[in-house]
Amino acid sequence: MQMQSSILKCPQPLTHACGHGHGRNNNSTLFISYHHHMAHHLSSRILARKSQSKFQSMPSSIRQAHFGKRSLVRLRCGISSNGLSTDNDIEIAKRSWFVAAGDAISTAFPIWVLLGCLLGLMKPSSFSWVTPKWTMLGITLTMLGMGITLTLDDLSTAFTMPKQLFSGFLLQYSVMPISGLLVSKLLNLPSYYAAGLILVSCCPGGTASNIVTYIARGNVALSVLMTAASTLAAVVMTPFLSAKLAGQYVAVDATGLLTSTMQVVLLPVLAGAFLNQYFPSLVKLVSPLMPPIAVGTVAVLCGNAISQSADAILMSGRQVLLAASLLHASGFFFGYVFSRMTGLDKASCRTISIEVGMQNSVLGVVLATQHFGNPLTAAPCAVSSVCHSIFGSLLAGIWRRSMSSQNQN
Repeated sequence: MQMQSSILKCPQPLTHACGHGHGRNNNSTLFISYHHHMAHHLSSRILARKSQSKFQSMPSSIRQAHFGKRSLVRLRCGISSNGLSTDNDIEIAKRSWFVAAGDAISTAFPIWVLLGCLLGLMKPSSFSWVTPKWTMLGITLTMLGMGITLTLDDLSTAFTMPKQLFSGFLLQYSVMPISGLLVSKLLNLPSYYAAGLILVSCCPGGTASNIVTYIARGNVALSVLMTAASTLAAVVMTPFLSAKLAGQYVAVDATGLLTSTMQVVLLPVLAGAFLNQYFPSLVKLVSPLMPPIAVGTVAVLCGNAISQSADAILMSGRQVLLAASLLHASGFFFGYVFSRMTGLDKASCRTISIEVGMQNSVLGVVLATQHFGNPLTAAPCAVSSVCHSIFGSLLAGIWRRSMSSQNQN
């Protein structure tokens, strides 16, 4: 049937050029149509293999981010042989709606964090139920949610982009800590605010940076790997840098910071990657729940940090807001400028800028609450979450529109 179809589609002028006799015309048409059909079939198979190879080489989280929605649409629109949707199609449609709802909640994370902080500021009693035990559980679930977006095999992808990954890692743990120290001195912050600002500047990149990078049309694979690398390195880097830089303001328990960081960062991330590697069906079941849980956790923990010192923040809130804004503005700016100076492409530079500018502020809130005596130390960390979320979202929108206009031109 395929051969007959290709013969019928053979252009008429080609048939006349094939020979002079009627039988010869048919044989020539058959010969040309057959080879045209085989060439088309072979090229289709080659393109399919290339696409499949490229698809399989991507980290699992990136395959899901870029191709998940298209796959769901294709499956949801599938029609069975009797013209009716199957039960499986209905289940896939329900799951796609559930995933879309979770994505909508996650995309609006700056709004939820802002609402949490405003609630903590205006009605501190709303967070009286948040105990240290709930705080530890929330941050552990957030880090576990990041871990299940990775597999142990994905980490090997880092070797395919060593220059980008090294540049981003170096800027993450140099630009932000130095900026935190300089902003603290420039604004002459009180010791407790300075310690909190420096602490959050020494934290790893935040998981929300992956979403912002995707919106900004950056290098999402690099974003995921940078977040994973900086998070794993935070076990050593965050306590070390905090002790060195914030130690001049307040006493810093470096050993306690190291232990807590291992408990709430390293172990959950590795556990999540292990589950995704060896129990993918379980991860597929729970993964749509994790982004909304993470967003809700960040909003509650930041609101709780604000609520504990609401009166003092109302008196000096402008100073904290200015300090956090300057910190993250410098991270976004210098992250892009320095990475461009190394000769990286624009997509990678946008990614590094977002990774450097956006911190894991909720980790700073947890560490400040547990290891610093003054509750005001956690305030810059909470305000930081609002600032980098808003700045990152605005910057991603600007970059996305600029890319769209360039493509149209």
